Amino acid sequence: MPEPGCLAALAAGLVVLAALVPAPWSLAPAALALWLGWTIFRQFKSCLMRSESQKCALDEQLFQSQKLAAIGEIASGIAHEINNPLAVITQEAEWMAHLLGQPEPPIDDARQSLATIQGQVSRCADITHNLLNLARTWKPIRQPADLNRCVEDMARLVEREARPNNITLAREFATDLPKVPLDPPLYRQAVLNLLVNAMQAVGPGGTVTVSTGITPDGKAFTRVADTGPGIAPENLGRVFDPFFTTKAPGKGTGLGLAITQRIVDRLGGFISAANLPGRGACFTITLPITEKTP
Repeated sequence: MPEPGCLAALAAGLVVLAALVPAPWSLAPAALALWLGWTIFRQFKSCLMRSESQKCALDEQLFQSQKLAAIGEIASGIAHEINNPLAVITQEAEWMAHLLGQPEPPIDDARQSLATIQGQVSRCADITHNLLNLARTWKPIRQPADLNRCVEDMARLVEREARPNNITLAREFATDLPKVPLDPPLYRQAVLNLLVNAMQAVGPGGTVTVSTGITPDGKAFTRVADTGPGIAPENLGRVFDPFFTTKAPGKGTGLGLAITQRIVDRLGGFISAANLPGRGACFTITLPITEKTP
């Protein structure tokens, strides 16, 4: 098929020809020019639709790869945390086998061991549930969701890495939050990115505080603050730029905050970065509350 530029030039020539040829023959070139113009428009529209479709596909691939990278950063802590309940389950199972092998098994002790096993299995299920919620592919669907629940899911996930490094993860959740229209998997990824960055910034012995609430203008916010060194003033306006990172080579891609900003934009919200008085950095996500459900 001819290029749109060639078709446009041909259409312009036919319009000039129509002006020179007397009626009624002048109508044929004019009609052909209109048909060519319509063909050009359809081609242009088709190109735009293909470009938008390709952009959406690339966005999904980028989000998914970044989610897997974030999971990889905390995988060692998660593996350690799963090994702990597995060790307890093994120990309790061996103890139950010993109890049941006695002539008169102590039922109360066996029940206590069984309850311990059930608790540890539930603990493992909680870990894998949060991982699956984060790692699964998604189609953006905004729906009223419990913002505190989404944040808590990711807080539990990173807390398992924080404990071995002596990092305190504090929570300050508002209790009167209405449900907020958002895409839970997307929002979990955004919160996880901020929490992982904060833990890397504070290092062992630091504190990361995640809080939620309502802004004075009636929007829901999620804030992640840390006691790290903060953000250098010259970098404060660049932290959301793609591939910008202050980490050592091989320690980060510089995509975490850029993707977080794109996620928040997609949800109709806004994200900001600031330094706290004294020491530390703070990232705040604000989202509109368009529906208030109990």
